[in-house]
Amino acid sequence: MLLLSGGLDSATAGAIARADGFELFALSVQYGQRHQWELAASQRVAEHLRVREHQIVDVDLGGMGGSALTADIAVPKGRSVEEMGHGIPVTYVPARNTVLLALALAFAETHQTANIFIGVNAIDYSGYPDCRPDYIAAFERLANLATKAGVEGSLQFKIHTPLIKMTKADIIRRGTELGVDFSLTHSCYDPDSQGHPCGRCDACLLRLKGFAEAGLADPLRYSQGLVNTDERK
Repeated sequence: MLLLSGGLDSATAGAIARADGFELFALSVQYGQRHQWELAASQRVAEHLRVREHQIVDVDLGGMGGSALTADIAVPKGRSVEEMGHGIPVTYVPARNTVLLALALAFAETHQTANIFIGVNAIDYSGYPDCRPDYIAAFERLANLATKAGVEGSLQFKIHTPLIKMTKADIIRRGTELGVDFSLTHSCYDPDSQGHPCGRCDACLLRLKGFAEAGLADPLRYSQGLVNTDERK
């Protein structure tokens, strides 16, 4: 069971799961995000990974507000890596990963699978609290306490986070080794009307930095051209 956003992290997590012999079911969530191009990317990636079943569900976190990804709040642009590493950014969506993992847990229990893969990362992660190892461990405990399958012992749920200790460059290298087509993915928080990434938001900057450090070219076409990664270090 893979939580699939359409970004390069979840695509790589899915490729790792497949390489480890897991049959893939994928769940994507339309939660009111402004960057809905990622949902189209999730469909492309699901086909690329040859998932057995891919579902897209709707949950309106946009009605809660409080995030630049769901509300009329400006997406930060041009921040340095050091700035990204301090504090929780305005692109944090309140309780998003908790909601997404809860949906994935329901999907997994229904499909009688104990293994849930999520592409969270605790190194190049822009300060999100729900990407940390202690959060994942806490949710895994909850999963086994709050489900019929967990209580009755028919399943022992495991939250797999194969990318959690990788840098973005490590993730890109591993995905490349496994044949991930990163041209199918989408990372940008503020794409243009054609879906081209802006090249200036935190997600774009971390992505571009990762490709540069991996010694590879990002296959995406950016609306403002590729950013000089050396200027951001």
